[in-house]
Amino acid sequence: MDLKTLQLFQHLAGTLHFGQTADAMYVSPSTLSRAIQRLEDSLGVALFVRDNRSVTLTAAGRRTLASCQRILEEWQLLHGELDEQQQLLRGELSLFCSVTASLSHLPSILNRFRRAHPQVELKLDTGDPALSVRRVTEQSVDVSIAIHTPDFPAELRFLLLDHIPLLLIAPKALGLTRLSEVDWRKHPMILPDSGPSKRIVHHWFAEQGIRPRVYASVGGNEAIVSMVALGCGIGIVPQVVVDHSIAGQSVSRIAIPNIEDYPLGLCCLQKRAQEPAIKALFNEAAQAWQLPG
Repeated sequence: MDLKTLQLFQHLAGTLHFGQTADAMYVSPSTLSRAIQRLEDSLGVALFVRDNRSVTLTAAGRRTLASCQRILEEWQLLHGELDEQQQLLRGELSLFCSVTASLSHLPSILNRFRRAHPQVELKLDTGDPALSVRRVTEQSVDVSIAIHTPDFPAELRFLLLDHIPLLLIAPKALGLTRLSEVDWRKHPMILPDSGPSKRIVHHWFAEQGIRPRVYASVGGNEAIVSMVALGCGIGIVPQVVVDHSIAGQSVSRIAIPNIEDYPLGLCCLQKRAQEPAIKALFNEAAQAWQLPG
């Protein structure tokens, strides 16, 4: 049994998908399978039940996961304490965020962090922002850039970085410049099918007593901008997405009064917030965005 095997087991216990874990941990599926088999052989128990459709943890697997997490956390803390004694952080830190956040908010944080802690290896994964919280809670990444929502998990620490306003966007060919010009019965709407935008947009429509004519529901704000630019309809997206989209020049921006903004920030597990590398990243983020520590 070694630390790499425990890391593979912990990740697989979160995803319950051999392919996803193999991709995320940069190993082949066969290497992952052999590592799990060796771990099961050394413990003398089956940790997973596998069939052609699904992977589930056994009771022994759940007990092993709890011990595995303690071992990895203690090892990380020990590494941090020893590195602090040497006044130099080392190790690895994994981050997850949307493609837009990797362009808009992450660079200023990472520029400071890399200058201050050049020995820490950073791993960045981008994807649907709706996955940001889950990626942290399942411990497939250390830190995410996420949106704070009313149901934000209490076990997560959240550092607010910015408030992102939402805009209505329309194809420029429509000539729309004000919200009052929008005919909700005529102009088709492209809605988000998941994530914080879905709740905010549906809540705003309900408050306004509007029943939009829905053209499509899609995943990802970037996809909404692209579809609007192609003339498929109108949509509501965070301003920062339009600012960083290659299709942003092809849409008109219309302000929306009385709609929630996006509270955007860093999140990690509360129980890991004092790990040296994570703590250092949060400190650099607070400095980069001129926030209280």
